[in-house]
Amino acid sequence: MRAVVFDMDGILFDTERLCEKGWVQAAEKRGMSGMEQIFPKCIGLNANGSRRVVMETYGEDFDYEGFRAEASAWQREYIEKNGLPVMPGAERLLKWLKEGNWILGLASSTRQATVLDYLERAGFSSYFSAVVTGDMVEYSKPRPDIYRLACEKLGVDPGEAYAIEDSPNGIRAAHAAGMQALMVPDMIPPDGEMRRLSRRIFRDLEEVLEYLKADKEARGSEQEV
Repeated sequence: MRAVVFDMDGILFDTERLCEKGWVQAAEKRGMSGMEQIFPKCIGLNANGSRRVVMETYGEDFDYEGFRAEASAWQREYIEKNGLPVMPGAERLLKWLKEGNWILGLASSTRQATVLDYLERAGFSSYFSAVVTGDMVEYSKPRPDIYRLACEKLGVDPGEAYAIEDSPNGIRAAHAAGMQALMVPDMIPPDGEMRRLSRRIFRDLEEVLEYLKADKEARGSEQEV
């Protein structure tokens, strides 16, 4: 294995919960109900995919763009006031991988402007050799396009790369791309399908780091023999 491609929301940053709060806040202002049930269906999707899910529920006359603008504004205001919540172990894992000469990429369904802003805020930009975002592909997760593009930009075969994901849609995308999917569940607990599609399921990024260290040592021992 030569490369690791990270998801962003729910993996590097604890932003999926913030996004959900923003959606619920915007829905309540509009007198809408049921957003807590709709939001999980959109986790891992890009803007086009999320729009389809919401419009199927609330109808073609729903002001989706206005709704998303209000939700995004709430999230931006929260981050400006409280800071960007970084997942425990994220920086330690990135640093270890970079020092070990792994090729690192990021494949997030979030739009490019937000992704680059978050990476800059956290000081993570320099870790990644390629960043692919939801507005760079027509069809994002659960389709494999975003991961295939990330591997293409990194110059690696998908079979030589791990994908670190938290959502079912992300795991489906990574598996379909031919990558080894490592799942660190965030808001959606893994089911039987996720256990089949994932190489392994972890509690957190610290556990991922220990797994990769052990895997590296095992590979080194095999080469010596």
